[in-house]
Amino acid sequence: MLKKIFDFDFRHIRGDFFGGITAGIVALPLALAFGVSSGLGPSAGLYGAIFISFFAALFGGTNTQISGPTAPMTAVSMVIIAGIVAAFDGDVSKALPAILTVFLLSGLMQIGLGFMGLGKYIKYIPYPVVSGFMTAIGVIILVTQILPAVGYYVKEDATYVEQYKPAAEEIILENILKDEAGEGILVLEDFKETIRRAELVTPADIAKESQTLAAKEASGVIGTFKVLPRALANINWLELMLALATIFIIYGFKRITTKIPSALVALLVVSGVAYGFGLNYRPIEAIPEGLPLPNWEIITGFNLAAITPYIFTALTLALLGAIDSLLTSVVADNMTKTRHNPNKELVGQGIGNSIAAVFGGIPGAGATIRTVVNINAGGKTRLSGMIAGVLLFVILLALGPVASQIPAAVLAGILITVGIGVMDWEGLKAIPHMPRAEVMIMLVVLVLSSVWNLVYAVGIGLVIASLMFMQKIGDLTAKRSDVKPLAKEKGWTDEVGIPKEIQDKIFIKHIKGPLFFGSTSEFQQLSQQIEDYSETVIIRLDRMQYMDQSGLYAMKDVLTDLVNNNNRVMLVGILEQPEYMMERIDIIPDLIPEKHIFKDFKSCIEYIKNENSEAGGGTNANANPQLA
Repeated sequence: MLKKIFDFDFRHIRGDFFGGITAGIVALPLALAFGVSSGLGPSAGLYGAIFISFFAALFGGTNTQISGPTAPMTAVSMVIIAGIVAAFDGDVSKALPAILTVFLLSGLMQIGLGFMGLGKYIKYIPYPVVSGFMTAIGVIILVTQILPAVGYYVKEDATYVEQYKPAAEEIILENILKDEAGEGILVLEDFKETIRRAELVTPADIAKESQTLAAKEASGVIGTFKVLPRALANINWLELMLALATIFIIYGFKRITTKIPSALVALLVVSGVAYGFGLNYRPIEAIPEGLPLPNWEIITGFNLAAITPYIFTALTLALLGAIDSLLTSVVADNMTKTRHNPNKELVGQGIGNSIAAVFGGIPGAGATIRTVVNINAGGKTRLSGMIAGVLLFVILLALGPVASQIPAAVLAGILITVGIGVMDWEGLKAIPHMPRAEVMIMLVVLVLSSVWNLVYAVGIGLVIASLMFMQKIGDLTAKRSDVKPLAKEKGWTDEVGIPKEIQDKIFIKHIKGPLFFGSTSEFQQLSQQIEDYSETVIIRLDRMQYMDQSGLYAMKDVLTDLVNNNNRVMLVGILEQPEYMMERIDIIPDLIPEKHIFKDFKSCIEYIKNENSEAGGGTNANANPQLA
């Protein structure tokens, strides 16, 4: 097994080397930017890029995939981080173990999804849901980077923070009371201990809590728009110029050449000018020097209660990473004419995300742009992804202090271009030409993801899309299987030449599609649609490939009504799955005896002819059978 996993192909080492180096260079500015955007700092983005890139390539199922922090994963991570930090009174250091535990749980879930073989089902997510989600990700990143791009930071706006002071004092007092209740010393008759603890609260504690509340209020798309007037009234023109210069270079340099990553050029040029001329800019958080160390507090300080509210969110993060990665795998397959292993890819992504979480990195997935760059630069095997991770690791060790001098506005500019690029512009342009139902799904996911909750928005979009799909299939099945006379609907080819002596005694019903809960109501009307003179009902099941439990009991009800009305029912061409279902609840042979079940229509007609001859039945040469 290990030999199979670590069986490297060194025949393309030159292409893999250049592909990995190029992809690693492209990944550097994005990793730093995504780390800052997540709320855990640039080092978290860099750690995520290093470990996910290396281990997802080592254990994954797509040879040329380059993995690391991506826009969708960062957007969801940002929501998780903000929620957990708020629960820990705005203290990131205290919240970090719980945050990383959720990320670790998400990685383990991805591994589980891979081992359960669920990778092949990701393709069934409807395009409108994916389109709306990706556009929402772009909106979130674009809008939330406006404030750092103009140099406005809510926590530093003393006037704005001051208005949250009363609420901060209430929260501090409430926490004191909770602590006392937990210690069993809270007594209504005597608040001396409460007063003593309240007197220990310093103005700095209140100011810190006020800043946390202000930052929480200004987070997200809606929060950004709330404080945008204040931000525009307090623009830091230097920060804005750095951000605009970054955006201009990224888009402008692409017109010159695409062989060199324009984001990297913008990062180096703008940062170099700002640092070289000694401009008074705001740098990013310092990147720790030396080797990244595991955060063992994830294990030693594990608290199930702290992460329980985020288990569903972790699952959503795992599913999003799976979708993101496997979509990129499809792109890689199309470019390289190869075929990826979806379940192995999920296991690799899960291992990468799990290890990254232990070392304090943000989660990621297969990155389409970096994968395309790798392939175009010559990458052929998973060695290229591992080389990209090693390059980023070397940069961390050698250039950490240098990277810490990068202006925050530069990363904001990079993220703004990422937000614009990740939007599904093709889907947006197609809105006038798309079916209204699909447009509605896309817009619902887009709006709810942008202003409410990414997790719930995708869930709601999937439910709506599924319901609409089932309605369409149900309507289509009912329409094609409707009861119509022979004059209005041409019979199937094997129904031509039915003997005239039995035409007036049979009624033929076609079921053209699956019989499931979306089509049962129309099917249940069958017994009311059959003419009184019909003695024999032939139900043709040749094209009914599937029957669910709702369809099964609808079938039982219809057959019971027909039998009770003295109709003789015959089933023709029943397929394996429906037959198995009907045998389980004894429709066969209790309601329909074995002798009334036929493999083909010809044998059914022969049976009726023989039975009719034995009974000496009369004829009506001018009558026609009724067909559905």
